Amino acid sequence: MAGEAGEPVASQGMEATPTLDDALGRPGPLTLEPVPEIGESDIAPVSLAHRLRQPRTILSIVVPLAIIAFFLYLNRDRLAAVPELILHANPALVLLAFIVFYLGFPLRGYRWARLLRQTGMGIGVKDSGEILYLSWFVNCVVPAKLGDVYRAYLLKMNSPASLSRTFGTVFIERILDLFAIAILGLAAGFWSFRDGMPPAIRVVFVLGFTVVVVLAIGLFTLRNFGRRILTRLPFPPRILDLYDRFEEGVFGAVGLRHLPMLAFVTGLIWMTEALRLYIVVLALGFPDVYLGLSGAVFVALIGSLLTAIPLSPAGLGFAQAGVIGVLTVAYKVPLAEATAITILDWVISVLSIIVFGAILYVVSPMPRGEGRIKVTQTTEGLAST
Repeated sequence: MAGEAGEPVASQGMEATPTLDDALGRPGPLTLEPVPEIGESDIAPVSLAHRLRQPRTILSIVVPLAIIAFFLYLNRDRLAAVPELILHANPALVLLAFIVFYLGFPLRGYRWARLLRQTGMGIGVKDSGEILYLSWFVNCVVPAKLGDVYRAYLLKMNSPASLSRTFGTVFIERILDLFAIAILGLAAGFWSFRDGMPPAIRVVFVLGFTVVVVLAIGLFTLRNFGRRILTRLPFPPRILDLYDRFEEGVFGAVGLRHLPMLAFVTGLIWMTEALRLYIVVLALGFPDVYLGLSGAVFVALIGSLLTAIPLSPAGLGFAQAGVIGVLTVAYKVPLAEATAITILDWVISVLSIIVFGAILYVVSPMPRGEGRIKVTQTTEGLAST
């Protein structure tokens, strides 16, 4: 698909691309049909505009909003001061929290570009970051983490990338994130609750430890027995070809000599998430609230983990309930203050992505398949696994 090693490769055009055109009022094609590629030409199209109109998508937004509204109504007396608490936040610190959060995106773009390069395909950090931000925008407006799928399709539309191998890099990136959330969360929690751990937090620790063990067993099984299992099942050879490229994307991206750098970058990424919440708490300046950095890391990572719940966009309702619950139960933060922290943090980490993501979607050539990503073949990665 690509040219000689190190030679830029022009993007291959497509006749149909996935768009959110109906949702944004812009006419255009609605479905995604990958450029024909051996073993990948029969992958089912994805229509994001159609997905937005589906009743279950609408319900995934309306139901959590209704539950949130009911919660606010039941606690209206205790939460009456929340708007004023937010309005009195230090604007300089709010801006700093915003900046720290958005510093994570160049790091995420760099990490994904590095994962792709290690599977034999080099793209620029600017292109990887732009596609990744668009995928986050999709995750914030539709459920089921469809943005992760959309990211792979965007790269396929704008370059000669292997779709299944790209899925592999997105998959292993999510695995790295889950490892980081579980390990950093456990470490921060142990330090934060070193003087005594509430029973509810013990359950969280058990779940975190279980996540680490299950992920490790799953990766070991995939690496050593994945293809053997598939060959014993009645799948056609084309499915095995797709799986082979997917496995190349997963394990070609995390060769042992690259793993320390990937782990370091992943740690930095999740520290931007924790520092964002820490600065939000400082910005609100509540005299009776003290989390400390370890507490902010623990709460932020719990919230980030809950955003992965596929029942609503960006875990709408679940993430907010989880953060408020941890703040009030584990750290004894009053309900009004906990709600103010959660809302301001949500505005920075989710609402801003919806606003800026919609703007980027309109101006970016990527959703129309006109990105023309410069791609170079690389020799690192697959040979070093």
